[in-house]
Amino acid sequence: QVQLVESGGGLVQVGGSLRLSCAASGRPISTIGMAWYRRAPGKERELVARNSWSGSNTYADSVKGRFTISRDNAKNTVYLQMNSLKPEDTAIYYCNQAGIYWGQGTQVTVSS
Repeated sequence: QVQLVESGGGLVQVGGSLRLSCAASGRPISTIGMAWYRRAPGKERELVARNSWSGSNTYADSVKGRFTISRDNAKNTVYLQMNSLKPEDTAIYYCNQAGIYWGQGTQVTVSS
């Protein structure tokens, strides 16, 4: 059974940084695409960043140059480093595996 557990969210001021972690269990992530999504209040869920198993990354235009997705296959964990945070980054951030499995989400709030 696949489980994804996000952590690292919290309250941060504008311009600050956070690093989200997604610990996966039940299936090795080394050959699986992983991604981060977010849902802001009153908005649809959107893709933030995707990391393919071969190592290529895709980012939403709104986070390019500020966010970095990475993985540690040995730890079965995916990360999202978020820098230069803006109020519009406030959302619940979700980890996704293979387009199928979802974590419970972690809240990120950026205060101005």
